[in-house]
Amino acid sequence: MKNKRVAFILLTTLFAVPLAAAIKQPVKVAQGLLSGVSGKDPIVTVFKGIPYAAPPVGDLRWRNPQPAKAWSGVRKADTFCASCAQSAPQRFGPYTSEFLIAPEPISEDCLALNIWTAAKSASERRAVYVFIHGGGFGGGSGSIPIYDGEGLAKKGIVVVTINYRVSMFGFLAHPELTKESSFKASGNYGLLDQIAALRWVQENIKAFGGDPTRVTIGGQSAGAMSVHDLIASPLARGLFHRGIIESGGSALGGAGISTTTPTLAEAAADGLKFAQSKEVHSLAEMRALTWQKLVETVQNSQTSAKSTGMPATPRFIPIIDGYCLPSAEDKAIAQGKQNDVAVLAGYNSGEIGGSIFGPQEPLTAESYAKDARQRYGDMADEFLKLYPATTDEEAKLAKAQSERDRSLASMYLWAKLRAKTSNTKAFLYLLDHTLPGPDAQRWGAFHTAEIPYVMNTLSQMPDRPFTETDRKIADMMSSYWANFIATGDPNGKNLSSWPAAGDTPEVMEVGDRNHPVSVTGSSAKFAFFEKFFSQKGGSVNQSAPKTAAASKAAEVSWVNCPAGTSQINLETFKAFLDELLVKKQPRQAFERLAMKDLIQYDSAFGESRETTIAQWESMTKQPDSKFEIESATLEGDIGVVSFSGILKPGTPGAHVINYFRFRCGKIVEIWDRFEIKSK
Repeated sequence: MKNKRVAFILLTTLFAVPLAAAIKQPVKVAQGLLSGVSGKDPIVTVFKGIPYAAPPVGDLRWRNPQPAKAWSGVRKADTFCASCAQSAPQRFGPYTSEFLIAPEPISEDCLALNIWTAAKSASERRAVYVFIHGGGFGGGSGSIPIYDGEGLAKKGIVVVTINYRVSMFGFLAHPELTKESSFKASGNYGLLDQIAALRWVQENIKAFGGDPTRVTIGGQSAGAMSVHDLIASPLARGLFHRGIIESGGSALGGAGISTTTPTLAEAAADGLKFAQSKEVHSLAEMRALTWQKLVETVQNSQTSAKSTGMPATPRFIPIIDGYCLPSAEDKAIAQGKQNDVAVLAGYNSGEIGGSIFGPQEPLTAESYAKDARQRYGDMADEFLKLYPATTDEEAKLAKAQSERDRSLASMYLWAKLRAKTSNTKAFLYLLDHTLPGPDAQRWGAFHTAEIPYVMNTLSQMPDRPFTETDRKIADMMSSYWANFIATGDPNGKNLSSWPAAGDTPEVMEVGDRNHPVSVTGSSAKFAFFEKFFSQKGGSVNQSAPKTAAASKAAEVSWVNCPAGTSQINLETFKAFLDELLVKKQPRQAFERLAMKDLIQYDSAFGESRETTIAQWESMTKQPDSKFEIESATLEGDIGVVSFSGILKPGTPGAHVINYFRFRCGKIVEIWDRFEIKSK
């Protein structure tokens, strides 16, 4: 008995020593030697804050990422790098600290990545997962607690999380930046950072037991949209082999969670306005400003949004620059020019029921019907027969169900369109499980709620009352993800069968229930959305352009306005603003001058015309609200108004600049910027 006890103690001691099961250190990469630290589970070794590019500071601000410098000796990779320059984190809605960057450090010196590996030697060749964080392209970091890679590393994956430049540092375009660039483009520095990180992974991941021929890129929200952009980018060809797309894009006709992608010319015009707002007149002056000075406007915008209820809008997002991103992914797919990789894509139930951030203003049966007519036009009667509502409560339920069906139908149709020119599979999901926590029933499966389950990071959220059910779901979801990362197929032992997207319009419901479900629940509803998206130019029956001329025609077709359409002029624009802000009659103003498919951007996500009108009515009808128009200009198809006033009783005054994009004499897009004034 004594010998058995000694043997047991010796055996358990061996397994408790990190180096007995860990990869040999130091690890050699192109820049030098690295030493990591043990994870919470000693079988995992973590390497934090590894530079993959030179700090983009000084003259390197707004330039392509440059190679990281070599170091001498052994570099301790035991601390996360600073988050890239951005506004300070602020809690809101269901987002507790585990979803946010640390308050400090924040810096432009931030281009680093983190690696979790349970490989015992460099020769193992485990599948690699490169995760791209979300944050609306305006914030975020690879070191946010819920992105911790240990859970997936324990399932055999080498996990990499990255930082990339965000906001104006990552996506500012400007005519002078374009002129000085060797490739005559500007604006997509954040995407170029992501590509530089993938190149670093290709060159160095073997040293961590990773397989450079089995690299999956994945992301959530803006990170998911980045995956779409990388699939479309020729610069990323060969750098990855699969893609995971959580809650971003993967839809037709602006459904789901998506953004429109500006052109270089449009983004450069915005860049000029941004420079003017900072009262600088050259790139040298722009580069001389501190990063804190540059983010002041965004910081004020976020503060104003929370105090006034008005949306704060990131204006810096990926663009069609002709270099990194020659076209949006849908066009690349239609032309068969995408990086053809298997994809796993989906949404959470709580983010596709009308708003990604949960409940909005009360909905009435009248406003529901009016919104339907604005969105669906000649098809509105058919829509209202499929999703009827005679009371306010019925309107609330019909709104949530129709938005869910619209998003899922659009995602399925996107997969069908993708299949026309792809040789790889698409696996689609809907996560339906409420993340426990403050106001859990209110928020449900909200935007980002899947991350702790798919990354298996429930342990990073000790204050949430997780149950055994949550732990089982996390084990299941992370197994699906690990299987897909390793093989391109989520299916595996002891998991419910997950079919790839095919001829039947369905997705895999995961969470509380695990089985394929219809995207709309009825063939009539699916036929409606298939027809609707077909009319918006996203038909699954369309074929790729056969000639360069046909391709060119497809690219410019939107500028062909109906006969007799008048282009916008300054007099008409000013009359609209007078009705909107002085007379405070937003409904009349928008119904007269806005297109039916108007989009107002809210944290980089589109709001419909009816929601836009409701937001402006809420603001203008506040007691004692008064607005002063300071200036109004019209440059090409962009109208700009500067106004000030009290947006909500008890709040500071605000200075607002609103941008209106016109097409065929009608408003199609709105975005804005806030600056808080002292009382």
